[in-house]
Amino acid sequence: MLKGAIFDMDGLMIDTEKLYLKFWIQSAKDFGYDMKPEHVYAIRSMARKYSIPTLKGFLGEDCPTEEIRAHRTELMAEYINEHGLEVKKGLFELLYYLKGREIKMAVATATPRSRTTEYLEKIGAAKFFSAVICGDMVETGKPAPDIYLTAARELGLPPEECAAFEDSPNGIKAAHAAGCHAIMIPDMTQPDDEIKPLLSAVYENLGLAVDYFERSFGE
Repeated sequence: MLKGAIFDMDGLMIDTEKLYLKFWIQSAKDFGYDMKPEHVYAIRSMARKYSIPTLKGFLGEDCPTEEIRAHRTELMAEYINEHGLEVKKGLFELLYYLKGREIKMAVATATPRSRTTEYLEKIGAAKFFSAVICGDMVETGKPAPDIYLTAARELGLPPEECAAFEDSPNGIKAAHAAGCHAIMIPDMTQPDDEIKPLLSAVYENLGLAVDYFERSFGE
């Protein structure tokens, strides 16, 4: 029986992946680089130690990846300050269901702690989570399993008793490697042949994932 639920944040709980796509490309363009959508998809949820060489592989070894990232963060912050954050469909339906079932909940995101806290507070979701593990809190981030192992440990549960919700391939790889039930809620891309064998379930939105817990409880 499942006793825990661990959530990614960007692209899963909040509709920010489309903003990352837009502003990665815009920021790279401002520095004179032609970044493609597939480049952005490749580094979704990926720890910086992996994303930097990946980006340099796409754009060249001389590409100032950290300057481009910093500029992207500024552009995105300006947009969010003006327009706010969009919550993904079914999020609060699932959160309230899990709370009613006394399922322990955590966040496991590649996003830095300060921005994670800000976003969760903005959308009113912070109160649901007893643990928040961010990319700057583990030595090796996604697609390595460390962040999910840490989140499960903070919940006091073995990973095998935790469902892990992700929208990106790198996140699914991390969740599966940790031993969690890897559940994909696709955002910008659908699961491919590499990811499908790692999945416990796929749902169109978070609200539909109530079904996975109902089946776990035999209902």
